[in-house]
Amino acid sequence: MELSNFPIFYVDDVAASVAFYRPLFERDPVELQDNFALFVSESGTKFGLWAWSDVEPKADKVTQTSMEIAFEVSNLITLQIYYRKWTELGLEVIQDISLMDFGASFTALDPDGHRLRVFCYEK
Repeated sequence: MELSNFPIFYVDDVAASVAFYRPLFERDPVELQDNFALFVSESGTKFGLWAWSDVEPKADKVTQTSMEIAFEVSNLITLQIYYRKWTELGLEVIQDISLMDFGASFTALDPDGHRLRVFCYEK
């Protein structure tokens, strides 16, 4: 079995989440409905947004952070560029650029509280 390249976040408002992710991903979704949106990268990686109210089987909202999505960048300068861009876009940063065991990283939240980590292996 191949590892998944298609995370799906359950969200309160698909349109608001698309408005949030569109400038981060610098692309429009390839599919957009009232209850679902799909972004696809040049490499074919998919990222979905699905309205909580339409998820089947029904899912309970998680009140504590239970997952994050990580975005690997090639070097520290690129990481710093994304940090500046995301803060200028008004994202809530919960971890400023930090050196960790695996390299440099920062973490922000989306409107539904999902953690978005940008990292590079370079220290």
